[in-house]
This record gives sequence, structure tokens and C-alpha cells, in this order.
Amino acid sequence: MSYHVVVCAGIVPDPLQSLEPVTGPAGPALKNEAMLPAVLDPWAGHALFEAANLVKQQAGSKLWLVSLGPKAKLQQVMMKVAQKVPFEFVAIDGSASGFTDSAAVAEALAGAITAIPGLDQNRLLVFGGWESASRAAGATLQMVGERLGISEQFQGVDSLTVGADDAFEILERIEGGRHQVSVCAGPPAVVGWATGSLREPANNPQLGMTNMRSLMPALQKAAPAAIPSAGTFARVAVPSQRRETRIVKDWTPEAIAKDIAEWIRQ
Repeated sequence: MSYHVVVCAGIVPDPLQSLEPVTGPAGPALKNEAMLPAVLDPWAGHALFEAANLVKQQAGSKLWLVSLGPKAKLQQVMMKVAQKVPFEFVAIDGSASGFTDSAAVAEALAGAITAIPGLDQNRLLVFGGWESASRAAGATLQMVGERLGISEQFQGVDSLTVGADDAFEILERIEGGRHQVSVCAGPPAVVGWATGSLREPANNPQLGMTNMRSLMPALQKAAPAAIPSAGTFARVAVPSQRRETRIVKDWTPEAIAKDIAEWIRQ
């Protein structure tokens, strides 16, 4: 079976930057957020690379990348991502802030996926990050699946293997540091990736030029989406740091652990 794979990938501020939360006129935000360089969400990056590998292996498959964010930021990030893997880009012009409402983001993403020309929902696999550097916990991806009417959902996935009968086997993280092996008869399904097993592909400028031919028109046609803030916050601040140092000699590991536990309880 060939698949129609849609990757939902957000953009986030570069984690190497200093991120300082502030309260602005429209609610919580990041200080100088418009000036911060952006990158593809790390978890979504794993999903994109795994999706590209699956599409390459399954003849006749197609790959779309759907992303919501300000046009200028999307263009900045996609100039780099376009050199990694081939895809068709679907852009949504809206806020990429980590303080936005996940339900509204999911509604915008699901609407964009439904509107993709030629998409066969009977062959649809929706990939994304299990967690996110901005919205976290895979809540957005799960709601996208629900809005698309997809009940087969797998979160914390480390591998997906297609069998001879077109069913696929999924290695999924569960509690206690263990994995669960599931077998899905076929699409449609939602897959939230953890780390996957593939490394980041090397840059290919020629591939980037090919992707740019469809990427720029997609940015120009990006539909606007009004994404509200997720409620109100009394205060936003960087967590305070506390450091207390004692130098003690000749303690056993058990004594050290007991002393740390008592300090935490205090």
C-alpha cells in the first residue's frame, strides 16, 4: 500500500537563545519574541525524517508538511528544512507562541489537512511530535486526529515497520521505561514520534531548490488563522535558581542520598 503522510510540525524559538517570559498587551509572551531566531520543533523533526523514510520505501506514497506560524518565521525555518527531505508544504499564517490554545491550533491544522488537494484519507497517516518544545504533551496532535475522525492513535513511538500484508508494527513507549508492540491493520492513523531511529539528513542544496519551487507559493497562499491565547496567567517568570553547597568528606552513597532526601523534604 502507498501512503499519504502528513507531518504536523511547529516552529519554536532556537533553544540556544535566552527565553524570558513577559506579560504583553495580548497576554503572556516571550521578550523580543519577534526577533528570536526560530527552528523546527525537535520532536516534529524526528517525525518528518521518519515520514520521509517511509515514503521513500513505499512506492507511490506522498509527503506533506503542515506548519502554523508567522510567514516570515516559516520562510526562515523552511529555507533550512527544505534541504533535508522532499515534501509538499502547506502553510498557515498564525501565532506560533507556546502560550496559544492547543484546541484552536488543532482546529486550524485539521482544516488545512482536509483541504489538501488529492489527499486520500483512507491512506492517511498523520505524523507529529509526541511532545513539543512549545505546546508539549502531544495534546495538539491528538486533537488533530480526533477532528479528522481518526481513532487509531499511537503516542511515544520509536519505530514503525510496514509488514508484508500492509499492516504496520509500532513500537510505543509506555510507563515504567518499557515498550509496547502494537499492530495496526492500516491507515488512517495518528503517530506521535518520540525519538525515532534516524539521524538528521545532511543538507542537500539541490533538493532545497526543488522544494523551494512549491514552498514559496505555499507561503504566499498561506491562509490566516486567528489563534487565541490559552486563558489568562497571573504571572509569567523564569524559574528561580537556588544553590546550596556543602563539602563533606568520607560519606557513603547511602548517607549522601539520605541527606539529599531530607534537604528536599525541608
